[in-house]
Amino acid sequence: MDKLLNEFTVNRPIDETWKILTDVERIAPCMPGATLEEIEGDVFRGVVKVKLGAISTAFKGQASFVERDDDAHRAVLKGEGRDTTGKGNASALITARLEPVTDGSTKCNVETDLHITGKVAQFGRGIMGDVSKKLMTQFATNLNAMLDQPAAGNGSAGNGAAVEGATSAATAAEEKPAEQTPSEPTSTKQSEAPAASTANTAASPGVRKINGPAAAPIELSDVAGSAILKRVLPLIGGALLLWIVVRRLRRR
Repeated sequence: MDKLLNEFTVNRPIDETWKILTDVERIAPCMPGATLEEIEGDVFRGVVKVKLGAISTAFKGQASFVERDDDAHRAVLKGEGRDTTGKGNASALITARLEPVTDGSTKCNVETDLHITGKVAQFGRGIMGDVSKKLMTQFATNLNAMLDQPAAGNGSAGNGAAVEGATSAATAAEEKPAEQTPSEPTSTKQSEAPAASTANTAASPGVRKINGPAAAPIELSDVAGSAILKRVLPLIGGALLLWIVVRRLRRR
């Protein structure tokens, strides 16, 4: 089990920052390597792709809010995923707390209890602190860049407008008197109404697919190059020493 402590700053007041950070669908594209694929109620499912040199893997899993205190600006999320090749898994309990820095900026403190197994654990456990720090920095950079874009380019606002338009159209349709067709039997209309109602009821609690672009894998050697180098240098030094000894023995 690894405990990771990170913090980043969002260039927005605390209440606005809270609304943004708890809107998982909106902020998902800002997280390196992560792709949100579907939402079912309060459960968010997706995939995180990771590379370390020639080794690449993807963790497919889900996350959900365990606790959420809107007044205290504190949330706890539980995430779990499995390597798609079946060679490892990961789980995390993430606690996030907000505190105001200025009237227009907010600091987010993130504490993560991370447990990983498999290939990524073998090659990356010792560098997870450096990796998480740089990923959080990159996430904050992406998030602030997204927030600085014009409001018209906001996907959530566009979705809201679409929903509003659909609602207005539905209301107008309801207010418009239905036209009677003399040749159509009344029994047919009555039989169609329950079928439509059943279809709507069945569709509402279903899984909502998110059709967004797939994220590029996180290249751990790029994110934590110096940390990896520190681990590899002793191995290189040992191999070089062995090579020198073997050459001298051969000369004898």
